Amino acid sequence: MFDSVVTYNFPALIRFGQGAVKELAPHLKQQNLKRPLFVTDKNLSQLGFFKAIIKDLEQQGLDVKTYCEISKNPVKSDVHRGAEYFNQESRDSIIGIGGGASLDVARAIALKANHCEDLFHYEETSGGDQFITGEIPYFVAIPTTSGTGSEVGRSSIISDDTSHEKKILFSPKLLAKLVLADPLLTMELPPFVTAATGVDALTHNIEAYVAKMFHPICEGIALEGIKLIKDCLEQATHSPTIASRGKMMMASLMGAVAFQKGLGVVHSLAHPMSTLFDTHHGLANALNLPYGVRFNQSVVPDKMKTIASIFKTDNLFGSLLDYNHKLGLPQNLRSQNIQETDLDRLSELAFLDFCHPNNPRACTQNDFRQLYQEAL
Repeated sequence: MFDSVVTYNFPALIRFGQGAVKELAPHLKQQNLKRPLFVTDKNLSQLGFFKAIIKDLEQQGLDVKTYCEISKNPVKSDVHRGAEYFNQESRDSIIGIGGGASLDVARAIALKANHCEDLFHYEETSGGDQFITGEIPYFVAIPTTSGTGSEVGRSSIISDDTSHEKKILFSPKLLAKLVLADPLLTMELPPFVTAATGVDALTHNIEAYVAKMFHPICEGIALEGIKLIKDCLEQATHSPTIASRGKMMMASLMGAVAFQKGLGVVHSLAHPMSTLFDTHHGLANALNLPYGVRFNQSVVPDKMKTIASIFKTDNLFGSLLDYNHKLGLPQNLRSQNIQETDLDRLSELAFLDFCHPNNPRACTQNDFRQLYQEAL
């Protein structure tokens, strides 16, 4: 199924399948690009497959530089430093490779490279996207996890260094010119990362499906994404094959396409955990997903029944808790060193988050505190 490379245009140009990453050097040369900047994290920059990609580009005459000063949950200063390095080194393109953090920073660097104001001057919810008028460097996205689907997105989520509030940068101009989705790049992921990023993708699909707004296209994609994840995430985590990892990569892409319809309460619960406690984003979603689903049950019962049928259960809340357990993920917020005294601050940030206005059920700050209390 994944032994050949196929093309999708949805919405970016996507080359999907084993060996897709080998097309990078020829593609850059075809675009007359010679000085790419790779943006990734420090751990990935030391892996064998990354070094092999760099070597391949250099052997084909390209002048390659790498920027890997990326926080686990990226902040504005990561982006400012990266944009400064891009310009100092006279780069002509940006290659984001890695998980959601790397791809978000790469896209934000592409924005900041030719826009001189503070990064958050361009923040979407305050109308800053209207100022994204400059040229965006040629941007290629290469995912190595199956979770965020950021490779096909048009936005980046970056935190303020001081307040820890997450900001969203969005513009159609930030869409990657090319996505190279190669399941082989995910085969070395350890079980925890596979599981946590996989539940991130599951959360994207579920929240997109139930989000407010009439968008049957996204809902259809989201349902198929949920089915793929239910069918293959456990195998991808515990006994991975190319087929299971390939299906997860596809489901991740589908979730990112679907959530242009919106996300919801679970992401608003998860974001403050990442900024305040450095919790892995996918794990933060996994810990809160059962409680967010139960919170929304009364307002979208038919949609929840459809999701429950995929999980072959009459108790979706309990099945999601059990699903996390089968994947080997922690079961409560205390596992992340969160205490009851932290819930007020978490709730404040969750209420300020930009995701929950699309939730099918309105959320108050007290609702967020109660949901954190239940998950504690």
